[in-house]
Formats: sequence, C-alpha cells, structure tokens
Amino acid sequence: MANITFTSPIMHEPKTVYAVAGDTKTILAVAEEHRIPIPFECKDGNCASCLIEVSYADPTVKKGITLTEKEKAKLRELGKITAQEIQDAEVLDMPPRYRLACQFIARDEDVTVSFTGAPGGA
Repeated sequence: MANITFTSPIMHEPKTVYAVAGDTKTILAVAEEHRIPIPFECKDGNCASCLIEVSYADPTVKKGITLTEKEKAKLRELGKITAQEIQDAEVLDMPPRYRLACQFIARDEDVTVSFTGAPGGA
C-alpha cells in the first residue's frame, strides 16, 4: 500500500492519494484517475512529457522497479540520469530521482511526485 502525494506549482495544494499494493497502474494512470494534471503525450515512454521527480517519505524504504529501455534512453537524453544511477537501480534496487510517470509504478512505499506542469519538466 502506498500513499502518493502529488505536488506542482500548477496545483493549488499537494494532493495525496492511496495506491493499492500490487496494483500495476503507473503513476500517470493514478494521476489521471484522480484528475492530477501531469502533462503527457504518448503514455509509452517515447516523449518524456511526463517527467517527474520522486522523493520518498522514508529514505530507507526505496524500492526500484525496472527501468524500461525507453525510460533509460529518454532520461539519459534529458541529462536526468547517470550510468551509476542506472546501475544502482538495476543491481541494488535503488530507484533514481527522476522517472517518467508513464513508466513508474509505485510499490509499497510512500512517495512524493513533483512535476512542473510543463511537458518534459521544462
């Protein structure tokens, strides 16, 4: 079970929603379900419009979920992920700070998802 708090300069205030453990909805799908305005275009990891920054309520409880090849490529292209962060995610199960909302699935940790409201976080 996870509490996901969404925050953005385009929102009046942060909004926390509950995500069921074991659910395979992406952060973008959860945001859409709760009318949270994360920008997106493709929903497939190709455009990087849904760039988010993820922080954890308890830094000792971080559970990385596999980065897709598309996500790794886009985050590298944007300069938002390093080779070391990719290795840490794949080997140590330590998720990177930046993700694509259409690819990231929250597991059983409480997270804060920040986004600018501009496609690609620009």
